[in-house]
Amino acid sequence: MSWLIINLRSLAAKLTAASPPQPIPLLKGGTLPTPLLRLLCLVCLLSSAVAAEPLPPMVDVFVGGQDGFPTFRIPSVVCTSHGNLLAFAEARDSKRDHAQNKLVQKTSPDGGLTWGTLKVIAADGTNALNNPTAVVLRQSGRILLVFQRYAAAFDESTVIPGYEGEGVCRSFVIHSDDEGLSWSSPLEVTRSVKHPTGATSSACGPGLGLELARGKHAGRILIPFNQGPRGHWQVYAAYSDDGGATWACGETAPEPAYTGANEVQMVELADGRVLLNARNQAGSHQRRVAVSSDGGRTWSTLADDPTLVEPRCQASLIRHAVSADPAMDLLLFSNPASASRRTNGTVRLSRDEGRTWSASRVIYPGSFAYSCLVSLNAKTIGCLFERDDYARISFLRFPLDSLPAEAAVMPKIELSK
Repeated sequence: MSWLIINLRSLAAKLTAASPPQPIPLLKGGTLPTPLLRLLCLVCLLSSAVAAEPLPPMVDVFVGGQDGFPTFRIPSVVCTSHGNLLAFAEARDSKRDHAQNKLVQKTSPDGGLTWGTLKVIAADGTNALNNPTAVVLRQSGRILLVFQRYAAAFDESTVIPGYEGEGVCRSFVIHSDDEGLSWSSPLEVTRSVKHPTGATSSACGPGLGLELARGKHAGRILIPFNQGPRGHWQVYAAYSDDGGATWACGETAPEPAYTGANEVQMVELADGRVLLNARNQAGSHQRRVAVSSDGGRTWSTLADDPTLVEPRCQASLIRHAVSADPAMDLLLFSNPASASRRTNGTVRLSRDEGRTWSASRVIYPGSFAYSCLVSLNAKTIGCLFERDDYARISFLRFPLDSLPAEAAVMPKIELSK
């Protein structure tokens, strides 16, 4: 039924575009309306039916108070080259951002229906490890995980610029070549991914990095970053052109007036440009966006996306392939779609490279915070998200065609650089 609805909606949209809406009188004798109006009525009726279809049940992956840790936060999830799902999170001693955090992993061999035992993959005593940001490399299948380390006596407000001293927020990369069964020792990359002056804190993602697939920068790995000082955040990309062996820093995205662009995700567009989407910490309650035409080295001026309302929170953004034709790819976005509270967890869909978001669905109306989307197959997506006041991180898999089309025309944002 969902497939039929989507195709009927598409046909109705084409007919309406070709012939602008006009008053349509009933035929003589009170017979049925015109074929177009009958089609639109059918779409409405079927849309109501599909909207009522329940989503599949969620599966709890990380639950506070279980597996030896009081709190789990900051989800990341990837699908490996062998089809396994790897879920990552910070395992904390409390809800504080820097609470002796360890990085932990669970694996699902069946698309998120069941999950294995918890494994600690990175720890540093009483120091805190933050912001797990993962990417799977296409050719080798290697999984990279980037994160930060805060010394025990420091937090985002007290870390210092530069590269020397215990007060420096440090960045590391680990990798796995066996589907997450084992991980390399941490490789420090602070000097490569942190700007030499001005920056205090550094924070990747959190969520996902990406590997570019198009144009002259194909194969480049991008890791989204924001930098402090606290209250003066900026966003940029760190990148690697040699599979993660060495790294470099791009420039921060400019903005005409400070809005505190903060936690950020990036996605490649069909023409090879890169779109960033950032938390808006000090401006309007709308996501900040910009594009890069040089593989993430420089960015257009940040602008608000009026559709993507937020309460100041992390969000997820991915490219989703529905066929072998990249021109048919979709962009998917998830966040708490509220201007005031971390609630109303919503997944949105764009068919035009993020200019508009033409379909959406609330997947969890209650307490919903950080999230991470993952493509399972052409017809199925998954979302790993924090819920219930950070009590648990759960996974929901659902069919792509369960995202109903919006009834109204969404605002359009122009992305040019």
